[in-house]
Amino acid sequence: MLGMLDAEVNRLDWPRPRALLLDAMGTLIGLRASVGTTYAAVAAEHGLQLDPVAVDQAFREVYRAAPPLAFPGLAGDELERAERDWWSQRIAEVLRGVGEQEGGPPALHQQLFDLYADPQLWRVYDEVPAALARWREQGLRLAVVSNFDQRLARLLEAFDLLRWLDGVILSSRAGAAKPSARPFQLALEQLDLAPHQAWHVGDSPEDEAGARAAGLPCVLVRRP
Repeated sequence: MLGMLDAEVNRLDWPRPRALLLDAMGTLIGLRASVGTTYAAVAAEHGLQLDPVAVDQAFREVYRAAPPLAFPGLAGDELERAERDWWSQRIAEVLRGVGEQEGGPPALHQQLFDLYADPQLWRVYDEVPAALARWREQGLRLAVVSNFDQRLARLLEAFDLLRWLDGVILSSRAGAAKPSARPFQLALEQLDLAPHQAWHVGDSPEDEAGARAAGLPCVLVRRP
């Protein structure tokens, strides 16, 4: 997957980049089990019986329709509370979508939020460490641009990926989320580069649209 990007650099008629801006979820790391599987297992501890397949479908619909995971002007404890509240609302919407009219107890929401900060629920895609190391050896600067919250920085540190990165832009801290151009602009400012000096690598339409809005070429990773 990411290993094929080196061939793209040589094949595509774009200016050779000095930096790569990288999406995280679905590009560098992914879940070991589906959202539905995990939600159903945790919900059972709270007396709720959920169908994992139905939860997966509801989650996709809820996440697609959700407002941006972005909180302009917030930091510290206020930002974490906003992140938790955003996810609590999404979890409640998912549970209502599978027939739990009350949206589940707040304790379930908080347990799920905390659980997804655990590296054991996530995996680094096999080719990622070698690709990051190779790109740094080639002189490329690297930064993550992700529609996620502060848990991601801790996950990247736990997976020993931060050492390859010159920056991590999170939508919750940036106050804007892809497909907005703003997260990309913040990453470029950190790297002191212009848009034509970087490419974006992601896996979603939001990645492609946001990169285009910021004036960056975008390569999409297609994972099973």
